[in-house]
Amino acid sequence: MYDLIIRNGKIIDGTGSPWYYSDIAIQDDKIEKIGKLTDLKAKKEIDAKRHIVSPGFIDMHTHSDLVILEQGIIEAKVRQGITTDLLGQDGIAAAPLPDEHVSNWRKNLAGLDGTPDIEWNWMTVGDYLSQIEDKKPSYNLATLAPHGNIRMEVMGLENRYATDEEIAQMQNVLRRSLEEGAVGLSTGLIYPPCCFADMRELKALCEVIAEYGVPLVIHQRSEGDEILESMTELIDMMTEVGAHLHFSHLKNCGRDNWSKSPEVIKKIDEARQNGLEVTFDQYPYTAGSTMLSAILPPWVHDGGTEKLLERLEKPELRFKMIEEMKTGLRGWDSISRWAGWDGIIVTSVNSEEKAYCVGKTIQEIAAIDVNPNPAEVALNLILSQKNNIGMIDFVINEDDVRKILTHPAGTIGSDGLLGGEPHPRAYGTFPKILGKYVREEKLTSLEEMIRRMTSQPARIIGLQNRGIIREGMIADIVIFDEETIIDKATYEQPRQYNEGMDAVIVSGHIILLGDRTFPQQAGEVIHRKYTNKVKSHA
Repeated sequence: MYDLIIRNGKIIDGTGSPWYYSDIAIQDDKIEKIGKLTDLKAKKEIDAKRHIVSPGFIDMHTHSDLVILEQGIIEAKVRQGITTDLLGQDGIAAAPLPDEHVSNWRKNLAGLDGTPDIEWNWMTVGDYLSQIEDKKPSYNLATLAPHGNIRMEVMGLENRYATDEEIAQMQNVLRRSLEEGAVGLSTGLIYPPCCFADMRELKALCEVIAEYGVPLVIHQRSEGDEILESMTELIDMMTEVGAHLHFSHLKNCGRDNWSKSPEVIKKIDEARQNGLEVTFDQYPYTAGSTMLSAILPPWVHDGGTEKLLERLEKPELRFKMIEEMKTGLRGWDSISRWAGWDGIIVTSVNSEEKAYCVGKTIQEIAAIDVNPNPAEVALNLILSQKNNIGMIDFVINEDDVRKILTHPAGTIGSDGLLGGEPHPRAYGTFPKILGKYVREEKLTSLEEMIRRMTSQPARIIGLQNRGIIREGMIADIVIFDEETIIDKATYEQPRQYNEGMDAVIVSGHIILLGDRTFPQQAGEVIHRKYTNKVKSHA
């Protein structure tokens, strides 16, 4: 007798192949049999009713790093059909984290990952993954090694280029992090301290990931004004190094840059044609979301949050910030210039006093505060909330979303921040793509989109036993109604679950059935194993 049989499913196996009708028998955590299993019995059975049965979805860009240490199950993720989250994004995440930097780093991450009630008692990637295991998560988690954390361990949060000796130390911290289970390297070249590095430093770290055969997952330095130049320098560097390049949340920001999408796609196609592995992830919305302090020029972040707050108290430095935010700087994109103050919405704050700001634009808050200068209002908010404040910024064109979404090298990442009144992508990314862009607009086939949500991300991050429905694979499975699946989360009411998700199964355990969730230790904290590295370092 099997543990679970899924009957009458319309199977989309994750490879891109056409669907077929079949049953699936699960024993322990694995798919044991696929076929017409009329004569077999199981302890539990699910009638899929000819709805879609596919591999569980892999979210390639998440910010659940801290929340998962507070909650073993994150319903906003599971109810989308997500069975694996990829943590450690944008070069600024949870680990590694030496003791002496904990206080400053908590403040630095607050606007991005929130302030959940957790103990910050880990130092290395291995320690951090063990902490997650102790929470007995209900779904799977893997992590990247974040460049900013690695840099911080070696040289703190200083705004300067690293010495040769410091770069060698960073390479060793990266190797240690990979050996402890990280599945790649991330960086965010708009975020401190990553933005303080030069290309020499980044190239040296990418030489390490070439040894291990893992990707660089990068929030590139420009996603608008200099996006083509940014892509060129990365493609050239990664071609020389010989490592996989994966662009985070690929998009073109700012009205003046929306015409660049064909060139962006052409660069990816040419690089792939020339032998470089290039992939990307994307969310299906016209607004981004991050910490409000991302509107500030890089020099303001030098030394961490305490130094940032000190600078915000100096009138002459505030004047300089506002002037640079109006124009942008070479090598730095101004989000406030792209979005305008009526296109930036506050999503979370740190005090009851400013709770009225949540859900309002900076322009609206300026009107309430009777302040004619919205830039000053934004700086005041960052200062009063001690950098613990999030935003949504409307900078993307819907036609660009569609163009990028049709590219076969893409994967899907929600990039959802989970605090305050979040961006709707935290609750609706995967159902929105399946309902709006696949079913309603028919931008691509359902089989192709499922491939990009399952086997393709599994391949990129080295999950050998997930992402495909096949006998012997881990039973991470979702069941949904292709006729009704749709997101419900909006910018006005983001905390709404989708419709049409019937069941979510992780490692053979049912963790969602209908409207009910079943928190249990079903998930695996994935430690990537490196038994055969691609190259060896001297």
